[in-house]
Amino acid sequence: MSQQHTSTATPLWWRVGRVLLLLLLLAGGIVGFKAWQILWKPNVAASAFGPAYLYIRTGASYQAVLDSLEKHELLRDPETFRQVAQWRDYPAHVRPGRYLLTPELGNSALVDKLTQGPQDTVAFTLDAFKYKPQLVRQVARQLEADSAQLRRLLNDNGLLLRRYHLDTTTILTMFLPGPYKFEWNTSATQFLDSAAAMHQRFWTPQRRQRADSLGLSPTQVHVLASIVQRETSEPTDKPIIAGVYLNRLKRGMRLQADPTLLWAIGNFGVKRVLNKDKLVDSPYNTYKHKGLPPGPITSANRSSLNAVLKPAAHKYYFFCARPDRSGFSDFAETYADHKRNARKYQHTLDSLKILR
Repeated sequence: MSQQHTSTATPLWWRVGRVLLLLLLLAGGIVGFKAWQILWKPNVAASAFGPAYLYIRTGASYQAVLDSLEKHELLRDPETFRQVAQWRDYPAHVRPGRYLLTPELGNSALVDKLTQGPQDTVAFTLDAFKYKPQLVRQVARQLEADSAQLRRLLNDNGLLLRRYHLDTTTILTMFLPGPYKFEWNTSATQFLDSAAAMHQRFWTPQRRQRADSLGLSPTQVHVLASIVQRETSEPTDKPIIAGVYLNRLKRGMRLQADPTLLWAIGNFGVKRVLNKDKLVDSPYNTYKHKGLPPGPITSANRSSLNAVLKPAAHKYYFFCARPDRSGFSDFAETYADHKRNARKYQHTLDSLKILR
C-alpha cells in the first residue's frame, strides 16, 4: 500500500508578511525611541552649583529665552528643545518669570512649565534699612523690579499720598523687615502694593487701638520704634526704653535721642556723640526739636514696634549704655542719677581711647 505525504512548508505570503511586520515593528520602535528622546528624555543639564534657574524678563522674545538657555548651558541638547518648542508653538507664548529647572525634565515637560506652570517664587529677607537707596538695592538684587522706577515711585509725593496715604518721608514706615515671598517678575508698583498689604495686615484693629491709647498714630509708632531699635538690640530693654521716651513725650521733654543725631549727620558708626553733633541743623535733631522726628531713622522690626505698643510702666526719664558694653542700659529717674551713669560710660570710652 502506498503512503501519501502532506507538505508543511510555510506559504510565501506568510513569510513575507511576517518580515514586513517585523520591519514595521522595528521602524515603529525606532520612531518611538526617537520620539521619547525628543519629547521625554531628561534634557536639563545637571549642575554642581545647586538648583538651576531660568530667568525670563518681561517682554523677552523666544530668541532671548534660547540665548539664555545656551549661555548658561542649561540644556543637554538645545536642538531638540527648539524642535519641541516650535511644535508646541512656545514662541508665541513666552511668559516672564523665574523657573526652576530640575534634571528630570524632558523637553515636553519643560515647555509645559514655561507656558503653563507656575513660576518658582523668590523668598528673601528684607533687612532693616535707614535710607531709600538701601531699600532699592535690596529689592533690585532679588526681583526684576526696575530700580530706577522704584526710586521714582518712592519720591513721588503725590502718588504716595494718593495710593498709600504716606509722604516721601513717612513712606519708609510702610516696610517691615523680615521674610518676603514674590514672583521674580514683580514690578516696582506691585512690590509697593504688596508691602502696603503686609503693613495693613500688621496694623490690626487691636494694634491701632493700642497706638491710639498711647496718643500715637501708626506712623508715629514706627518712628519711635525706629529710635528704640537703634538704641538697643536687647529684647528686654526695648520696652523699658520705649517707656522712657513715652514718659518724656508726655512731659513735654525733648527726646534727646543720640541715634537721631547720627541719622542727621549720616554716620551711624559714631561711638561717641559730641556736643558739636547736637548743634546740627536738622529736624531729626531731637536735642533741638521737641517731639518725634519727621520720619523713621531705620525700618522698625516687629519686636521694636511691639515694644512701643506695650511699653514697660516705670518712672524713668533717662538711660545710658552700661559701661560693660554689654548692650544693656542703666536707667534713671533723675538727671543727677543719669549723670553718674553717663560718667561711668564715658570713663570706659576714655579707657578704650574711643574718641568718636
